[in-house]
Amino acid sequence: MRLHLSPRRSVAALAGTLGLTLAAMFTAVPAAHAAGVNYVALGDSYSAGVGSGSYISSSGSCYRSTNAYAYLWQAAHSVSSFTFAACSGATTTDVLNSQISSLSSSTTLVSISIGGNDAGFSSTMQTCVLDGTSSCLSAVATAENYIENTLPAKLDAVYSAIQSHAPNAHVVVLDYPHLYQVPGTCLFGISDTSRNAINGAADDLATVTAKEVAKYGFSFGDVRSVFHTHEICGSSTQWLHSTTLPVYESYHPTASGQSGGYLPVFSANV
Repeated sequence: MRLHLSPRRSVAALAGTLGLTLAAMFTAVPAAHAAGVNYVALGDSYSAGVGSGSYISSSGSCYRSTNAYAYLWQAAHSVSSFTFAACSGATTTDVLNSQISSLSSSTTLVSISIGGNDAGFSSTMQTCVLDGTSSCLSAVATAENYIENTLPAKLDAVYSAIQSHAPNAHVVVLDYPHLYQVPGTCLFGISDTSRNAINGAADDLATVTAKEVAKYGFSFGDVRSVFHTHEICGSSTQWLHSTTLPVYESYHPTASGQSGGYLPVFSANV
């Protein structure tokens, strides 16, 4: 049997059907894919966003920035909650003493970069800049010895605590970029020998970190390749500060380094 509808009733019927269809479509579409995500950002200055400006005044000397990759990601994904615990100068001990308490069984996403301060990154760079190649190589060797022999246990303690305090979380651990492109465009500054040694220490730190991360099934975000050509002395726009004022921003990512370097690597591992 065929139904014959008047033009007016046909339009009304079509509109009603279309309305129901659209309603069903929009009901089926979930909210922003990060809705329900409870995100905690842990770590040191690279996670806090030191060097990228736009610091959150309430964060004080932690220098947390609204340009940090963690802050940018949560703002773009409408997460249910965001705790920004990363702090400039943080070591593994600081994470255990002051940041782990931000985690709970309801935490679903964690990010962290840690280890550079334990290995004496800041003092090593100071030696390399002020005291010449020989002293630089000695300082880097000391840092590498620490990275290979002492740091693994400290990272293990941090990752174990994260897993214990946030058993339901997906954890993304990020490393550090090479600071220098070698050979690069710089005409002055420390020697290429020193620059290569510093980059080598970053490689050692990445290797040790990745090995520890794998024990816990966390995701490892390696930023070295995406920063390539954007390092100090790089042939592209530099995403890292050299020696600068304020001094605490020296050898840290710029806002472009956070948004163009760290953010896409983090996003790919979430």
